[in-house]
Amino acid sequence: MGLFGRRRKDEPVVESAPEPEVEKTGPFDIADVADTGDRMNLGCLYIPPRPGLKLRVELDRNTKQPISVTVGLEKSTVQLQLFAAPRTASLWDEIRPTLEQSAKDKDGVVDDVPGTFGRELLVKLPVTTTGGTGLKPVRFVGIDGPRWLLRAVFQGEAALDKEAAVPLEDLVRDLVVDRGQEARPPREPIPLRLPGQEKIEQAQEEQDPFKAVLRRGPELTETR
Repeated sequence: MGLFGRRRKDEPVVESAPEPEVEKTGPFDIADVADTGDRMNLGCLYIPPRPGLKLRVELDRNTKQPISVTVGLEKSTVQLQLFAAPRTASLWDEIRPTLEQSAKDKDGVVDDVPGTFGRELLVKLPVTTTGGTGLKPVRFVGIDGPRWLLRAVFQGEAALDKEAAVPLEDLVRDLVVDRGQEARPPREPIPLRLPGQEKIEQAQEEQDPFKAVLRRGPELTETR
């Protein structure tokens, strides 16, 4: 290199290496995908298919609207629920202490730790079974998107074992979120939209991996 940063004629040209492409992982906002593919359309959430997948939709206790869906694979489940969020601040950082206190009020043990999707809560809740009393592990994960928060609650082996959690974590990464354009206050649950009953019955007859059943969701996982 000559004076004042000028290159000499006999100096070889050194080309800079191209920037490595960073693989984008989800969950994806609907605005960032060209096609939802064969994902199951539940309105605000598009669920990717997986062999052996089981699906259960839960109702809000007050409005009776479907507000969350629990997806099961092998010996693990993840409950998915979408909330409206502000444009800038992290809603997950805001509500995580509320969930932590709720678990402690139920005599649970809580750890706020770094996880696959950022900060998460590892909770152990006291339970009573026919074999006696014990602690049930639950993982609370929050993912902030553009004006939405996706909360994922892992139970079963996925709450304890990192390898067992991989299939459901990959499913969460493959989700597509459609918050909609409607104005909503932060923390408001965004309801799901179910397929027609005929479609569900037909899917069950054809042994489709998606099987939907309505039921109420667990109390602790509701932030009302």
